[in-house]
Amino acid sequence: MLTAIFLTMLFVVPAMYFPWFVGAVVLIGAWEWANLSGFGKHWQRSLYVFFIAIGLLAVSCFAGLCHLEPALNFIAVKQLLVVACIWWALALLLVQGYPTSAILWGHCSIRLLMGILVLVPTWLALTFVRLQPQGTWLVLMIVGIVAVADIGGYFTGRRFGKHKLAPAVSPGKTLEGFVGGLLSNVMLACLMAFLSTSNVWILLAIVVPTSLFSVLGDLLESMVKRHADVKDSGTILPGHGGILDRVDSITAAVPVFALALLASGWNLG
Repeated sequence: MLTAIFLTMLFVVPAMYFPWFVGAVVLIGAWEWANLSGFGKHWQRSLYVFFIAIGLLAVSCFAGLCHLEPALNFIAVKQLLVVACIWWALALLLVQGYPTSAILWGHCSIRLLMGILVLVPTWLALTFVRLQPQGTWLVLMIVGIVAVADIGGYFTGRRFGKHKLAPAVSPGKTLEGFVGGLLSNVMLACLMAFLSTSNVWILLAIVVPTSLFSVLGDLLESMVKRHADVKDSGTILPGHGGILDRVDSITAAVPVFALALLASGWNLG
């Protein structure tokens, strides 16, 4: 159901409405993140959702998207994406250091701040990518990279997995699976270069970091859920958990993809 809605918003609905769709998903994610952070009461979670909404509006204006004639401020977008990628680099250290690292982020207020750094850049990055030439396919490319990393990692880990990647955070993930997902995306980048006129090195410079960080997004949410002692981020998708459970990899992958896209100037043509 969620996939059908996503594809409809991506291919059928005009691009100008896509940021609203992503914003709605982000706000649902904020509702769930508030609960993971210790804001369990409805009024607390509503307050956090409102705060994230204000953050989206502020970022929208800073990036030049809230004027009568919207025009992306590429310098502002780049600055925000750099901050987001620095945050995810820090998040890697937090995941590696868990459970000891919980001393730094275990307090409710810090986890709420982490939610801002996870959710708001996701909206900005997806909006930026969608507004590019061939943006529809670029967004689909991000989803494809994340899916290939996940599927390649699953089957490789199932067949060859012996060494745990982050046992304290996600015992099911293995180093072999991680490498398998990465190599799967290397092959994807090479295939895309073969089928197009794109430079293979530029594609690898975009696809490989995106693939790597997609795993980090999954691990970060798993870490926060483990700390909160919950299995799923929410119940909005019966049998599938919450919104965050479905988009956790995207939250880390898309800012990296968007920054690499902006830095390289690459497009689908």
